[in-house]
Amino acid sequence: MTTKQCFKCNKTLPLNDFYKHPKMADGRVNKCKECNKKDVRENRSLRIDYYREYDKARCNTPSRVLSHAKYAKTPEGIASSKKAKSKWKDNNVIKRAANILVSNYVRNGKLKKSKHCSTCGIESKKIHGHHCDYSKPLDVIWLCPKCHSEWHKHNKSINGD
Repeated sequence: MTTKQCFKCNKTLPLNDFYKHPKMADGRVNKCKECNKKDVRENRSLRIDYYREYDKARCNTPSRVLSHAKYAKTPEGIASSKKAKSKWKDNNVIKRAANILVSNYVRNGKLKKSKHCSTCGIESKKIHGHHCDYSKPLDVIWLCPKCHSEWHKHNKSINGD
């Protein structure tokens, strides 16, 4: 047998259009790859909150963290990181300009960087200057990394960030 019928779309397709499955009689799933992909996409969109939590937990397992750290030190990892940073700069010209302007103003003493988070009040060495509107680059809120992350989970900036 070189073809098989998909039970979802009823198309008769070559065996290569079906995923392998050792427990099936012919060694292939009864649903074609395209129908399988469609079902997976629909399931993920219906249960997106579950899958986001699952992905986050999976990404932070010790073995994956270690593996990522090792990869980041390889020539391929370094090149990939540079490429991603360059792409971000190219796609976020206005954000980058605002970040540079704030950094320059802080460096030159024209803008005072708070040592305390404006949301939780905790003192932190890593205070972020958050922009709600990038068209006003010097209008920043000083947030700790945790509050900055929370802000982005629950809000959108005026510029669609």
